[in-house]
Amino acid sequence: MSENKDIPNKSNNEGQGSSRIRTTSECSYTSDDGSSGFTGKRQRTTSHQFMVASGLTAASPPKFVSLEEIMQAANGMRDMALVHQIVVDKDFRLKRAEPEPNSVQGIIKNTMHKAFWDILKQQLNEDPPVYTQAFNLLEEIKEGLFAVLLPQHTRIKQQISEVLDSDLIKQQAENGTLDFKNYAQYVVSVMAKLCAPVRDDKILELSETVDVIETFQGILETLDLMQLDMANFTLQMARPDIIACSVELERKKFADYLAVQYDGLEQTRKWLLRYINSGQAVPENVEYEKFIKGVFKWSFCQACVELIDWPSDEEYPETFMLDVDRLKDLHVRCFRLVYVATILLVTISNAGTDLQSIAAFKQSLKDHICILLENVKNESELQSTLPNICEQVIIDLKEAQKKYDLTQMPQAAESNLREQILDIGKTDHKVKGIVQQRVKDFFLDIIESSTAAPQKVPSGLSALQKELVEIAGQFLRIVSHNSTVFCNYYYDIVAAALPKSS
Repeated sequence: MSENKDIPNKSNNEGQGSSRIRTTSECSYTSDDGSSGFTGKRQRTTSHQFMVASGLTAASPPKFVSLEEIMQAANGMRDMALVHQIVVDKDFRLKRAEPEPNSVQGIIKNTMHKAFWDILKQQLNEDPPVYTQAFNLLEEIKEGLFAVLLPQHTRIKQQISEVLDSDLIKQQAENGTLDFKNYAQYVVSVMAKLCAPVRDDKILELSETVDVIETFQGILETLDLMQLDMANFTLQMARPDIIACSVELERKKFADYLAVQYDGLEQTRKWLLRYINSGQAVPENVEYEKFIKGVFKWSFCQACVELIDWPSDEEYPETFMLDVDRLKDLHVRCFRLVYVATILLVTISNAGTDLQSIAAFKQSLKDHICILLENVKNESELQSTLPNICEQVIIDLKEAQKKYDLTQMPQAAESNLREQILDIGKTDHKVKGIVQQRVKDFFLDIIESSTAAPQKVPSGLSALQKELVEIAGQFLRIVSHNSTVFCNYYYDIVAAALPKSS
């Protein structure tokens, strides 16, 4: 992640607006509830074409599609994936694509770069100097400077064009008056005005570099980073517009995807219908549509909590296909959180009342357990790690008892604690089961809540409040956006399972 969230411009007179940002705002969309989250309104899309695309008429024969249609749908899903990533990941940043150091791509890149700079150095050292490579370099640098300017930077752009004028530089070279190092210093001075604060140290280093080749190498590298900073700044400014447009875009791209699938909602239907009683009748004096909305919201919330603990051998619902990696990551993080909390509860309950009230001890114990579990991803890896956790817990307990001048734990109590910690790995461990349920209930409360009111952290999990809130926040963003995009499909699935009585 790039460490600078606010870019880039230090110029006091140039402003920070951008026409590139405005192009995004030409597209606008307002969801039914005005934002992300659950929507109580349903768009009226009941044509036969929509029903076929949604897979609700699975008995119909599949239509034939061309390879071109399939490829267009695949390309559309890639576009949708990028937009979706920007929407659900508040920390999304563009990053440099760097090849592995010892890869073929990395070796070729380093070889080509070295050859370029070797040629430049050789030409500048000739008598008289040859500036062929230098001209190409200055043109590239000029284009790089233009790339980090905003549209209103007209004066700076004009000044750069005048100073780095190709014809002028060639005349100076022909007359023997070209000062290549002077141009390097000018470029660095311009970059100092345009760069983000995070690049200040690199600019200072460049200004103090004596070797002209090293200076220009640093200039190109820093310009590359500055262009990345500008791209992320533009992306950050355009993010509200991207979010506003994303729902409509994702709906359209997903509909295109369904158009080339026989039953593109098969897994989604199975997932959602697990929480719907098909024999459920509409209560008297309740409108059918209102009843379906209520069932949809309840079943969707219950089904979403299941995603945080999804079986590894089952396919995810198609409507969450863009979030599979994120959901798997949240599953692993939640898995670790449950075990850290369980180990803490078991240990603290055996530590004695004196240690139970010492916050520093509990924080240190939590940190050590987290370190030991940071690479654990499943039950098998946990089993092999629990013995090490036992040893660390005992060490922490003894050191704390010694530090706070408390009575040392008897050997029998120590053996009992070891056994209790090892038992945590059993599938039917009661404390672990309670912690898991409290975490799921916490997620459910957040998803069901129609307001931004803070939720109470479950009992026994206060030591892990930060980690729990981070997981819940990311999970909520995924679920809320998904509900807004695919609510029409979910509504129709529920309505098909609970038909209106005649």
